[in-house]
Amino acid sequence: MVTVEHELRGAARELMRTRDSEVLMSGPAGTGKSRSCMIKLHTAAMKHPGMSGLAVRKTARSLASSFTEEWEDLTKAELESGALKFFGGSQRKPAQYQYENGSTITLGGLDDPIKIMSTQRDMAYVQESTELTEDDWQSLVTRMRGKVMPYRQIIADCNPNHPKHFLKQRANEGKIKLLISVHEDNPRFFHPDGAMTADGMDYMPKLDSLTGVRYLRLRKGLWVAAEGSIYDGWDESHHLIDRFDIPDDWPRYWVVDFGWSHPFVCQWWAEDPDGRLFLYRELFMTGRLVEDHAKDILRQVTKATVRDDLLDRDELGPLDDIDKGYRTWTEPEPFEVITDHDAEGRATLEKYLGISTTPADKAVLEGIERVQARMKRQRDGKARIFLMRDSLVERDRELAEKKLPTCTAEEIPGYRWNPKDGPDKKERPVKEQDDGCDCMRYMVAHKDLGSADLNFLGWV
Repeated sequence: MVTVEHELRGAARELMRTRDSEVLMSGPAGTGKSRSCMIKLHTAAMKHPGMSGLAVRKTARSLASSFTEEWEDLTKAELESGALKFFGGSQRKPAQYQYENGSTITLGGLDDPIKIMSTQRDMAYVQESTELTEDDWQSLVTRMRGKVMPYRQIIADCNPNHPKHFLKQRANEGKIKLLISVHEDNPRFFHPDGAMTADGMDYMPKLDSLTGVRYLRLRKGLWVAAEGSIYDGWDESHHLIDRFDIPDDWPRYWVVDFGWSHPFVCQWWAEDPDGRLFLYRELFMTGRLVEDHAKDILRQVTKATVRDDLLDRDELGPLDDIDKGYRTWTEPEPFEVITDHDAEGRATLEKYLGISTTPADKAVLEGIERVQARMKRQRDGKARIFLMRDSLVERDRELAEKKLPTCTAEEIPGYRWNPKDGPDKKERPVKEQDDGCDCMRYMVAHKDLGSADLNFLGWV
């Protein structure tokens, strides 16, 4: 038996004690919520031979990127001793960690629930639980029928979200036990006497530099809506959707907002036969040249037909390879490439893409109104604009470390009106953390400005 000691404080200590059937650990960024939940899941598996556990997130892809490294650091001793082994999955069984005492921790995403929901569970850990819909949560509740442990439990972690989120409402109604995690709970950032560690002195100022709703949620741990929110009709449970295969006959559009210190954003959009818009891929990156972004864009939509050592030999990179037949398109070429007005950026992008660009319609207020209109649910119960989960090609590590938005879906909740009137007394958006929202507005303005059908009454 491997013995490892963990220092648990505050909400983390309470989590280990509670046996409530539904428990939510809520708190700012960096309080150790995920680690605490993993400790409880791992401890339960070690203590109760044959226990059936589950580690889940909205999508399997997002779980793989956020769970494995932390989990294997936590369970390093057990992995090295052979008390715990990883099984990569098969046609019959999903990926899971298998303990020598017969316990298992199955890994998965709710985008493919059949793989993980066919077994009765003793304990489930839900990471980033605000991503889930209420139906997702209820489905998990129904699977908590294991008989190995003396109690069954869903434990979940999250940063605070909108106060009307179903998890907060469920906690308000007493259906979920809400544990509030604070930074002082995390031994990495605070000593037991409350003094900051060296890591804390490096990390906490990054949170203190946040503004608006991100400061209130990620630093203060408050369940608040953005004051003056522009897209108050945004509902992640409706507008943020699971991925699906897009038919080849749907028109594609690329939309670009140039940036260096601010993110360069390229969004890939598809339009269905009813005019709905779907964001299905996104570059969102600081500190790279436009020509490098252009090459990355082409690599996303093509595949090599020759050996790697024959590629990228010319200055134009993938564009030259396409011309030589060394790369072939894997999806339809864009109907249009819509861009910010920066002349140098457009010229460079056109050179390395080999595609002409269209300047965006940058009418701010009119464009925002059209995006707001598309976010409203129409007579068929559906909105007319959606963002697919896991659209981000690569996460910008510097933005992530600063706790700034790393994609458009993360920008939208904090996109807000400037409380100060402009010189013409018109409302204007705050000009920060708006690069993805600008691209979304360019796309919608390109399709809708000039249309009399503001309310989309013809869509049923």
